[in-house]
Amino acid sequence: MPEDVDVSRLPREVRAELRSLSSEAAEFVSKHLVAAGDLLDTDPELALRHAQAAKRRGARLPLVREAVAEAAYAADEFAVALNEYRALRRMTGDVNYFPVMADCERALGKPEEALRLVREAKLVDLPKRTRAELVIVEAGAREDLGQVKEGLRILKAFLSTMPRDMPEEAHARLAYAYGATLLRNQQPEEARGWFVVADDLDVRRELDAADQIGLLDGIDLDLDFEDEEDEDDEDEDDEDEDEDEAAPEGQDRAEAGPAPAEATKEPEGRSRIHVVADDDRPADTGDRDPAAEEGDGAADSEERHD
Repeated sequence: MPEDVDVSRLPREVRAELRSLSSEAAEFVSKHLVAAGDLLDTDPELALRHAQAAKRRGARLPLVREAVAEAAYAADEFAVALNEYRALRRMTGDVNYFPVMADCERALGKPEEALRLVREAKLVDLPKRTRAELVIVEAGAREDLGQVKEGLRILKAFLSTMPRDMPEEAHARLAYAYGATLLRNQQPEEARGWFVVADDLDVRRELDAADQIGLLDGIDLDLDFEDEEDEDDEDEDDEDEDEDEAAPEGQDRAEAGPAPAEATKEPEGRSRIHVVADDDRPADTGDRDPAAEEGDGAADSEERHD
């Protein structure tokens, strides 16, 4: 653990929740949470190790369990993520975990279980963004089962009937999911139109819809400096001749050159699911499971009474 971790960067409400631990445990957990957050995008495996270290001293705290779940999900440790999200659902009663739990089941090769969770989630009132994420997972699970037409129908029906005040981010992700499903199933012209919709709505530039449009239009996404290359051709030819003379006989010079830039790939069958932010979540329903908190929190029971 780096000594220069600035725990003051944690939100005030997080620091307040950590006060239920002893001062020593709170400092330990805080440092690991900050480290996990810093590494989540660049090194999710290491972020997961930090989050799991925090869990050893703060397993009773939902914020710690959520850090473990998010890091595990980012690191493709879907069994770990699912267990943590299940614990969070029991501990908090929060319905917004349903889509990501269902997506973990998909990633584990269990689309039927994913659909079971989708059906359970439909029995409760969900925020708009969570409903959108649930539809994306449901359509994907149908595609996993070979029910492509049903998956497309689910996405199209929701896009056609969704509330007008659906957040743009959620609308963009739905449009992208529909376009990606169309593209994977040999409908490129229709897919392009939905990628355009997604790109227009994606103000945070979180999706690669623009790249998919370029790929469909046949645009070479690599940098194209033909004029500059023509001007330098003569010099490069001279350099090539010199290098060829110096190279061992039989060596393929192309193998020694830099690898070409990787082309934009076709969208995969699974999109990362978003868990709605705290300010988007409904008020706590009080539907908590004290037994879950007791069972999950034994690891830090001594710290809470230090």
